[in-house]
Amino acid sequence: MRRRRFAALAGVAVAALMASACTLPGIGGSGDERTSVAPQTPPPGAEGLASFYSQQLAWSDCEGAQCATLTVPLDYAQPDGDTIEVSVIKVPAARDSKRIGSLVVNPGGPGGSGVDYARAADFIVGKGVRDAYDVVGFDPRGVGRSAPIDCLTDADLDTFLGSDPTPDDAAEEQSFARNAEGLGQSCATTAGPLLGHVSTQDAARDMDILRAALGEEKLTYLGKSYGTYLGTIYADLFPAQVGRMVLDGVVAPDLTAEEINLGQAKGFERATREWAAYCVEEGDCPLGDSVDEVMEGLRAFLRAVDVNPLPRTGDNAVPQLTEGWASLGIAAAMYDQGQWRTLVDAMSEALKGDGTSLMQLANQYADRNPGGQYAGNIMEVIYAVNCLDKPETNDVAERARLAEESVAQAPTWGPFLMWSSLPCGLWPIEPTGGPKTVAAQGAAPIVVIGTTRDPATPYEWSVRLRDQLADASLITFDGDGHTAYTRSNDCVDKAVDAYYLKGTVPKDGLSC
Repeated sequence: MRRRRFAALAGVAVAALMASACTLPGIGGSGDERTSVAPQTPPPGAEGLASFYSQQLAWSDCEGAQCATLTVPLDYAQPDGDTIEVSVIKVPAARDSKRIGSLVVNPGGPGGSGVDYARAADFIVGKGVRDAYDVVGFDPRGVGRSAPIDCLTDADLDTFLGSDPTPDDAAEEQSFARNAEGLGQSCATTAGPLLGHVSTQDAARDMDILRAALGEEKLTYLGKSYGTYLGTIYADLFPAQVGRMVLDGVVAPDLTAEEINLGQAKGFERATREWAAYCVEEGDCPLGDSVDEVMEGLRAFLRAVDVNPLPRTGDNAVPQLTEGWASLGIAAAMYDQGQWRTLVDAMSEALKGDGTSLMQLANQYADRNPGGQYAGNIMEVIYAVNCLDKPETNDVAERARLAEESVAQAPTWGPFLMWSSLPCGLWPIEPTGGPKTVAAQGAAPIVVIGTTRDPATPYEWSVRLRDQLADASLITFDGDGHTAYTRSNDCVDKAVDAYYLKGTVPKDGLSC
């Protein structure tokens, strides 16, 4: 019951660990300051949005940064109708004398908090970039502090995430479908009209209003994982406003939902095999003495936990590790090879009958505190956005067929991912978007980064987007984990920093 949940975490772990909450204006902030910028006109065809494009942000001190709210229309087709407030944070350039402008960032998701991500500015961009740019983040509509969508109670979300993700027979398939449909109904009840207006296109339009409110003629942008999709849609809508844009860990906009599910299944299969090789090389792998043995042992473990969940300690809200939670825990370690040792130890513990450590990894994945409180709403809003962006089948039998066929290419992760997007097939609101090739003709050069063994956004997707864009440069990082910039490679970092600081476009095909 998960839709592309694996694409959600680019940067989120960093933000959750290193960022503190933003104190918004009127809730304890001090030193309100309305920074005057030259009013900008809306793009052609959007003259009715003039009042939004000319707004001045009222910045307020919030724990070493500046916070504000941006007013945007609920429905862009009715600019004179209801509005919503988007939470924005600015971490000023470290060296004002070197300031170039504003760098807007998005960590992924959909559902990752750009506010939390920007608070980790010292870790998400290079030092020179940090010196020269105000790092600006915003929670996209429906996310975090921006009219958040909250479909389920924490207890109900625990049940949803922990339920069987790979139904084995007709009865389990129908139960899965009921839960999937129930999520959408709950979202419709709690979110109201907003649920139909949280698409990526809506967020991209908000981002252009933010660009204008920051006083920037062009958008300088860093998007990771789903943030690349947001950036690409922005470039499609506003090519003339594209400045220095970096897209790291690409979700290509022309992918169908089925292609995304299968692509991620294959990506996680590839990444898990790399972890299995590491496990064997360490010499104390609890699952086997070869990569194939480890992979089969992992699948056997998940089948066993499906039937007999493991006890775990320290959290009365979730006293047992189910297949659903175990899958999330294993997936969490695939995002960063620094977690591989943790997963080896957690699996050793789990095979001895204790699911505590594997559940700790799952908590990290779900942005969940050990006591059962969720720090954000990423695990809910990810559906709300994706279900508007891409059409899905609601045919349970077709879903079962896709899951069965996926085993040939991704025996460990195929069924999990193929079933994951059924909630969108049963969503109460029809999708407003769909697969689309984007050229962004007329945009400034866009830098695309792909990691060869990225689990969540397979390298092939970065190549695919590079081939579509009219003017782009591809950096290839030969490595493991999800995304590359400031995460694991000096070659990538230097190329991106030079682009942001000097406008030097990396050579297309640069390999790091």
